[in-house]
Amino acid sequence: MIIFALSRHTQLTHTRIKSFIMVHRVAVIGAGPSGLTSMKACLDEGMVPTCFESSDDLGGLWKFKEVSEPNRASIYRSLTINIWKEMMCYSDFPIPADYPNYMHHSKILTYFRMYADHFKLLQHIRFQTSVKSVKQRPDFSRTGQWEVVTENRDGQEERHVFDAVICCTGHFNYPNLPLKDFPGIETFEGKYFHSWDYKGPEDMHGKRMVVIGIGNSGGDIAAEGSRVAEQVYLSTRSGAWIIRQVSDNGLPVDMFNTRFVHILFKLLPMRFLNWIGEKKLNSMYDHTMYGLKPKHRLFSQIPVINDDLPFRILSGSVIVKPNVKEIRGSTVVFDDGSAVENVDIIAFATGYNYDFPYLQSSVMYKSGHRVGLYKHVFPPNLEHPTLGIVGFIHSDGSIMPQAEMQARWITHVFKGHKKLPSNQAMIKAVENDTKDIEKNYIVSKLTPLQVDFVAYMDDLARDIGVRPSLPWLFFTDYPLFKRLMWGPVTSYQYRLKGPGKWEGARRAIFTQFNRMYQPLKTRKLDAQQVSTAGHLMKLSLIVMATGAAIYYIHIRNPTTIPTLLSNLRPQTA
Repeated sequence: MIIFALSRHTQLTHTRIKSFIMVHRVAVIGAGPSGLTSMKACLDEGMVPTCFESSDDLGGLWKFKEVSEPNRASIYRSLTINIWKEMMCYSDFPIPADYPNYMHHSKILTYFRMYADHFKLLQHIRFQTSVKSVKQRPDFSRTGQWEVVTENRDGQEERHVFDAVICCTGHFNYPNLPLKDFPGIETFEGKYFHSWDYKGPEDMHGKRMVVIGIGNSGGDIAAEGSRVAEQVYLSTRSGAWIIRQVSDNGLPVDMFNTRFVHILFKLLPMRFLNWIGEKKLNSMYDHTMYGLKPKHRLFSQIPVINDDLPFRILSGSVIVKPNVKEIRGSTVVFDDGSAVENVDIIAFATGYNYDFPYLQSSVMYKSGHRVGLYKHVFPPNLEHPTLGIVGFIHSDGSIMPQAEMQARWITHVFKGHKKLPSNQAMIKAVENDTKDIEKNYIVSKLTPLQVDFVAYMDDLARDIGVRPSLPWLFFTDYPLFKRLMWGPVTSYQYRLKGPGKWEGARRAIFTQFNRMYQPLKTRKLDAQQVSTAGHLMKLSLIVMATGAAIYYIHIRNPTTIPTLLSNLRPQTA
């Protein structure tokens, strides 16, 4: 893995030049979900994007191909997204109501095509065109411009000049295959591969397989392979917390990612929240009994989402094992001394490295394990903020709305609507972010960053001027306030006001549960009557939650509520 870094002694010590750089032509690298929304954000701000896509189609990761292509993300044939459709869609383009709540990759690609058609993005994409290099122009100090060298499918190079560049190439392109960590792998008599190469279980019929790694890919491969394999062994070094997509009452688990829950996370001790969450998960299946219990607490790392894996373990078709110690021919030996013989296949679900091979080494700033970006978007060491990175992030939410928010913020900066701090201030903010990430999460070279979905979205939304004002809505539009406070934090919330306001945002929020129910209405049944006790319980919870919300607002800003009560009128920009 190559990570470009700026040495400490070469860090900028001067303040960013404050002259305004006019941005009109923007290069967007990659036509995946981040690239599509970046093009739209450019168009919304009156800029002209040119998107360079190395493949023959849009969709990035979500474009399934039977054979994985080098330096490109890859998915398997059966992949279904583990994010509820309402939480993954773009903020001004809801996913059709009749689409499943958790969509197969083919449906997701169809949605991206609809989005591209609706906003007329295809005309801005140059397919089968790879970006070879992105370099600052000699007059960068004055113009902030970049020279982009591309290569088409015939091998012909072309040079372009752009006022700004948005990188949208993701972080699932370069498989991490740490063979040196598995002594004896060279003696293995069977077949081994990285999960990046996995397409389906066809070659696993009647085989004995070891899956190394218990992330989402490792869990999926183990569960799917166990349906046809003689036996699957799932090796994990540290264990994992497993959550279900189908939550209480059969609802998507994402529905419980609400602002009220977010407030509780700010008010209550993390130790208590971990205890509550772990108790809830263990009530479904005891992680210790299943051999899954990790070394870390629940909210220190993104959990594995897999409804099928616990049953495959319970049925014996998947056997959980500790880390692999060594390999002897067709025998795999584990850290506890146990061994499995006659292994035919080893699948490495060992994550990904990340790289930006087309960027100059002087562009990227390294902070701890990660590439340091101001608010996970802008390199903090550039003289002019005319290069941004979209979608290079891990969180407890979907990448699509976060990438969209990043793109809106980037183009807001490009147009001069938002001025970034000085280089020193941004570098300090990056270092503080690194410390916070290392303090609150389990990080490594492969997973160097993680952010809280709601906090991150709100932070960028505040800079753009689109964060909804809950105190104001509490007094002026209580029905909407209820849905924002206790409903899922869907991206429509960030189209209610400010730049990019969408007139359909309020309706989209009020109808999001209708779109959840729609694909389930395949057999007509009499509606159940809600009991009076149920109504009273709901009312009690609402009263308690409202009190907690008011208390939270009051302790964070004691003047907010008195001000609103004395003068009920909207805040002006």
